[in-house]
Amino acid sequence: MSNTDVKTILILAANPTNTSRLRLDEEVREITAALKRAKNRSGFEIVTEWATRVEDLHRALLENQPTIVHFCGHGDGSNGLALENNFGQVQLVSTEPLARLFGLFQDTTECVLLNACYSQAQAEAIHQYIDYVVGMNQAIGDVAAIKFATGFYDALGAGRRIEDCFEVGCTMLSLQGIPEDSTPVLKARRRRNQREITTNSENVILGKSFKDDSRSDDNKVTQNRSISIGGNVTGSAVFSGDRNVANIQFQPVSLPAPESVDIRVELKALQEAIALLESPDRRKIDNAFADAEEEVNKPKPDKNEVGKALDRAFDYAKRAEGFASLVEKLKPHLTKTTAWLGENWHKLLGIVGLGI
Repeated sequence: MSNTDVKTILILAANPTNTSRLRLDEEVREITAALKRAKNRSGFEIVTEWATRVEDLHRALLENQPTIVHFCGHGDGSNGLALENNFGQVQLVSTEPLARLFGLFQDTTECVLLNACYSQAQAEAIHQYIDYVVGMNQAIGDVAAIKFATGFYDALGAGRRIEDCFEVGCTMLSLQGIPEDSTPVLKARRRRNQREITTNSENVILGKSFKDDSRSDDNKVTQNRSISIGGNVTGSAVFSGDRNVANIQFQPVSLPAPESVDIRVELKALQEAIALLESPDRRKIDNAFADAEEEVNKPKPDKNEVGKALDRAFDYAKRAEGFASLVEKLKPHLTKTTAWLGENWHKLLGIVGLGI
């Protein structure tokens, strides 16, 4: 087997001295044992970074170019993940810088699993760049975290699809009588022609969050992985490929009735037009459109989420050389899309020189 066939799993473990003690050594041991049992054991390499400091984070990613990144440790919600400083105490890594870092590795890292409390905010931010990410929307008990990871990597080693790995992890909790099986959060986008993480399995990442079970019952988990440390304008310019700003007069436009718009058709037309651009941010643009498509396919799509995804896609697209030449092609489709999105997103019209 060539080195290119080996999938590196980078485990980042951090348990600062001023946080509650976690059984991270057991978690790593169970992950390692699961993959040693695998039929395709030679297809995986595990690299563990203990007592991970902030400065270790980018170095570990650069050195190992991992396919899967698994973080185990404490989380503090919107404040970030708890790594260590040079004295072994907590140093929080905030959400946006963490996401930007993973953005630099989006061509090699296919999934991220954040096995820490309240890490959903980080998962959502990282998902801008990485196709599959796990996050926790509440606290996760130490035992539950270990059991979930064990089930997931057992299935991964057996060559199962990642969705199946996720379900096995959740089911593991149910079988053990741990009442945290219904709280995983999976942020995933499926892509055509994507590489496989395991033999006969599609490349997917796992997401999970766990409840903080503080009830007094037989399944109460005494330790968890959370910590507690103490003018509306439409626009005024269109950006060309060289990032020069060209001031324009906005052309007034009338919007069609929202119910007359087939949003799936309009999204497809916008994406096909932008696909003509040569952009270094192509993957980010595609990711943003994938997020928009995923949302509109839900029974009750959140239009605000669709708007944010499109705003992100156009923010990258308008930096590309040749964007100005697409403006006329984009106008009719962006007009209909904006009508469907509603008043909060009329500002998108300014991208193509239109206004209400």
